[in-house]
Amino acid sequence: MFKKGKKKLPPQRVGFRVRGQSQGQLQEADEAVSSPRYSALVCWLLTVYSQLGRAMTGWVQRAFQSTSSSAAAQPQHAVEEEHVTETVQQECPVCSYNEWDPLEEVIVGRAENAHVPPFTVEVKANTYEKYWPFYQKYGGQSFPADHLKKAVAEIEEMCNILSHEGVTVRRPEPIDWSLEYKTPDFTSSGMYAAMPRDILIVVGNEIIEAPMAWRARFFEYRAYRPLIKEYFRKGAKWTTAPKPTMADELYDQDYPIRTVEDRHKLAAEGKFVTTEHEPCFDAADFIRAGRDLFVQRSQVTNYMGIEWMRRHLAPDYKIHIISFKDPNPMHIDATFNIIGPGLVLSNPDRPCRQIDMFKKAGWTIVKPPTPLIPDDHPLWMSSKWLSMNVLMLDEKRVMVDANESTIHKMFESLGIKTIKVNIRHANSLGGGFHCWTTDVRRRGTLQSYFH
Repeated sequence: MFKKGKKKLPPQRVGFRVRGQSQGQLQEADEAVSSPRYSALVCWLLTVYSQLGRAMTGWVQRAFQSTSSSAAAQPQHAVEEEHVTETVQQECPVCSYNEWDPLEEVIVGRAENAHVPPFTVEVKANTYEKYWPFYQKYGGQSFPADHLKKAVAEIEEMCNILSHEGVTVRRPEPIDWSLEYKTPDFTSSGMYAAMPRDILIVVGNEIIEAPMAWRARFFEYRAYRPLIKEYFRKGAKWTTAPKPTMADELYDQDYPIRTVEDRHKLAAEGKFVTTEHEPCFDAADFIRAGRDLFVQRSQVTNYMGIEWMRRHLAPDYKIHIISFKDPNPMHIDATFNIIGPGLVLSNPDRPCRQIDMFKKAGWTIVKPPTPLIPDDHPLWMSSKWLSMNVLMLDEKRVMVDANESTIHKMFESLGIKTIKVNIRHANSLGGGFHCWTTDVRRRGTLQSYFH
């Protein structure tokens, strides 16, 4: 036990007297306390004890509540409460493993201010000859205003219906796509943020930005960055694949397309407008089935891009390259659309060359009916087979074109309820429901469906 001595001490002086001490002993102790050696010891003890934690520090402060005059001249070691940031455990806002688990959150693209891409070699190789005059006339300009206005209204209604079905809808930022930009390798203007499926793919809790091949889409990621940063801050993984330079070497500048026959021949020979100069891919050339992803080499996705994804996702996921009898391969989801575990829509006009491996795995192959969209409806950036470009809300609900009555019957025969929406004018910009969306979160777990 310690207590203050009875002797009156000068200011800034403290003595300690143990019970039973003589007056002489007290005097010696008082002188010892006044020594510089003792003051240094006090400072050293304060430093040591402050590092032992708040509990020990409190004891030290009580024990040495006063100091000698020499110790008072030393810098004070204020003990501050350490600020501790604890990780808040919460559900990741990004989680999707396949195309059919119950949909909880989705990004829907924007048609606002959409511009026709400049008519460069990579665009020419991906569009049909009948529309070349359209690109030559409107390249770098806005899509026809009346048509665009109707497309905007259709997508707004689509968003309303998704919300009514219990899905959280998110949208990219409005961007001025008319602005011209220049890199050391090329000059271009922008296009749109209408098709999030082309630029974003979600694999588990990771959202990946694709290194797309069109120069008009070089800065498309800017429209999605606020959303992606929000997801990242809430726990999602965020990866941007290597951004291509899009230098002339990425494209076959003399790609010899004149007719559909030319396209068939070149595709059969494995020749595409994009080279292997650097990795590039559109996310829409991949389709997911749990631990297995299927991809095609196309006009916008090269083998280097596929290999980058293979290495990036290994060993948890496996990438399978498949191919089709397709004169203009670009985006897999209007050719081969997986709609359930072991259930796939396979385009009868573009048969899959590896279909036997799906049959051997026990999958059900469904051939959708011929599309009903009229020949005179403009499809500047796609084929009629957008009818099979559907969005599964879960295994028993599908968002499908309201005008395609024959495919409604097909889904009903499969026991799947159709959510009918008209996006006919939005189709003209290059996509169906699957293209116009990227599913951010589906309620499900990682499984294997392909053996």
